[in-house]
Amino acid sequence: MQLLPLDSPDNFQLVAHWLAEKDNYQWLDFSDGQPVSDGWLRIAMQRGHLVLRLFTSDADETPIGVVGFDNINPHFKTASIWIVAGEKSFAARGHATRAASAMLRIGFEELGLQAVQTWIADGNQSLRMAERLNFRLIGRQRQSHCVDGRVYDRLWFDLLASEYTPDQHGTGRHRARAERARVR
Repeated sequence: MQLLPLDSPDNFQLVAHWLAEKDNYQWLDFSDGQPVSDGWLRIAMQRGHLVLRLFTSDADETPIGVVGFDNINPHFKTASIWIVAGEKSFAARGHATRAASAMLRIGFEELGLQAVQTWIADGNQSLRMAERLNFRLIGRQRQSHCVDGRVYDRLWFDLLASEYTPDQHGTGRHRARAERARVR
């Protein structure tokens, strides 16, 4: 698996296509829950609010998803991370977790971030990924996300640079589950 920059019009269009799919954008929080365009992506990246990387299959450089930082604040050294598996045939093979871990390395080591946060709708399978990456549950925003008329809580997580260890997949699962149960 590799992380690749969005360095061509085709890559921008591919990511915009993935983000325009309802199965993806309904779980995200930009453009008021609506699909985004490749033009919007370009502008957000030029302004420095968004850093995106394609992640690839293990076999070759075929893009299968996108991982990104948004809400980047260079003064406070914070950002939010999110991930979309664009090619669903590669799901549940660990690619997204490895891509998120590699992106965290970029954030902490290259961008100088001190804290990365994320939110995940309660019940979404991405909760397991946050646990594997040692994100800590920091709170619950009740009834704040709607998908197909159903309302979900958002579970908020963060990870500090001092807590990040590359390739730490699998540690901290029990702690994160216990913390999640305590916040309910």
